[in-house]
Amino acid sequence: MTARALFALAAAAVAPAAFGQARASSAMPFPLGVPDGFRIELVSTQVYGARFLAVAPNGDVIVSEISRGQVVAVDPRAPAGTVPRTVARGLAKPNGLAFRGNDLYIATWSGVVVIPDYPKGIGSPRVLFSDMPRNGDHNARALALAPEGTIYISSGSDCNICRESDPRLATILRYGADGRGGSIYASGLRNASGLAIDGMGRLWAVVNQRDNLAPDHTNLPTEEVDLVQEGGDYGWPSCYPDGGVRRPNPEFAAASCDRAIPATFSLPAHTAPLQALFYGAEQFPERYRGALFVSLHGSWNRDPPSGYKVVAVRFEGGAPVSVEDFVTGWLTERDRVHGRPVGLAVAADGSLYISDDTGYLFRVTWRG
Repeated sequence: MTARALFALAAAAVAPAAFGQARASSAMPFPLGVPDGFRIELVSTQVYGARFLAVAPNGDVIVSEISRGQVVAVDPRAPAGTVPRTVARGLAKPNGLAFRGNDLYIATWSGVVVIPDYPKGIGSPRVLFSDMPRNGDHNARALALAPEGTIYISSGSDCNICRESDPRLATILRYGADGRGGSIYASGLRNASGLAIDGMGRLWAVVNQRDNLAPDHTNLPTEEVDLVQEGGDYGWPSCYPDGGVRRPNPEFAAASCDRAIPATFSLPAHTAPLQALFYGAEQFPERYRGALFVSLHGSWNRDPPSGYKVVAVRFEGGAPVSVEDFVTGWLTERDRVHGRPVGLAVAADGSLYISDDTGYLFRVTWRG
């Protein structure tokens, strides 16, 4: 059976109840493994199609539901079957989320919408900008807010492998705090599906690479963790990453990759990294402080499947040096798929929230 078929069966097996119906039990829906000393628990069973996460200053966990065109708020103190509060609805492909003070920023298909002074501003969304190209593929925007006010937003490619019709595709765009002055910050990034700012104020991206690369689709191309340089060209579509080097894609065999910036760090092929965040809290042990947590959504056409877990990329001297599993169990040893991790967010107390797009929200805490 193919990996896609396995996922379809598993998704059907764990499909949530109809909207508005609460699951009675708060027990874990399937076993997930965490390192010794940690605990993982179920927070919500009601976040259908959950994507990215953010934690509000009042402690609410904000969840984007891209397929429903809405953003919801989970009270983590409530029973797991509690239906979340709707924060915004009728949005076009809401995905990336971030807070600046009490203002909630939501990345949509064409730009950014702001809910001012959350939760008081619920019901009064404001369009900050809406001039991004509406590509048909890779259009789940990631979002990062720099300390000085700059807004970074991903603009994915419109295909698996092609020349883009708009130079703003396969890029990261930069806007001012007022939503004006949109420009290309970095290019050649096929799908910068997660963005994060580190403790030094530097922008990082995790990048989903192409499919069906002959002759070794199973192991190539590797996925990327990139330190994003202003004006940098990361090679796509002419080049693909093979570890720390760029090589010409077969469709552009005569291309030179000499000037393309190589991947800063590599993740296994087709693992599909999505939300990423730097852990700046103090609840977790020292080895995780400053690490980049990344959700690996999982492959859709690789045999055997890969990903389906949350990993921690460890840094030394400001550079990534190793990666280790942090939460596993969505993919079993027999390649059964229970679900797919997507969103990550850190609470004020240092707990880590994880969304699963089959409808679950989990919380990881350190117990020692």
